[in-house]
Amino acid sequence: MLIAPSLLSCDFSVFRDEIIRVDQAGADIMHLDVMDGHFVPNLTFGAPVIKKLRSATEKPFDVHLMISEPHRYAGDFADAGADIISFHTESDSDIDETLKLIEARGVKPALAIKPGTSPAVVLPYLDRLYMVLVMTVEPGFGGQSFMPDMMDKVTYLRKEIARRGLDTLIEVDGGIAKDTIATAANAGVDICVAGTAVFGAPDAKEAIDELRALCE
Repeated sequence: MLIAPSLLSCDFSVFRDEIIRVDQAGADIMHLDVMDGHFVPNLTFGAPVIKKLRSATEKPFDVHLMISEPHRYAGDFADAGADIISFHTESDSDIDETLKLIEARGVKPALAIKPGTSPAVVLPYLDRLYMVLVMTVEPGFGGQSFMPDMMDKVTYLRKEIARRGLDTLIEVDGGIAKDTIATAANAGVDICVAGTAVFGAPDAKEAIDELRALCE
């Protein structure tokens, strides 16, 4: 299991230091939530901030675009140093064209789905995806409760990925903690995004190690 701390839960006043801290604590991936205040009812940060933070770590930057027009801005995030860009099937941008743009920039493409969206929507694009992000909360704010019924989507996608012989990864985001991560692992999740469980813990390394151990 790969652990991707959600920087949405970090102390933004020392953003760079927080990335370094969880890097040293054993994080596998840095998860960066970009929100536009339109697609979701919250605002976070954009490409210029990510560009400034890129040199803080060599760990992959997993940039989750919760924005209405990902096609318009995906190039900016690629230039800022994103290694993975996920965008929502529910956004206003054409999925195929946005994937082409991300692919052309040499960044790993991913699709994200909200809790109310069927996983079937990603099937036409599955062979092009590095990852599928299944939201286990309604996107927009950290600290929400995990929706266990979303694991049915994970199981569905895992079977289809196996049937096609693909290497596509499955990531979940929302409510991942000590009491939920084993459920995600058992369903076939590859990457767990954890915010409060890491940044709210007294010791980030202990928190990450425990989350990973609970998946074994």
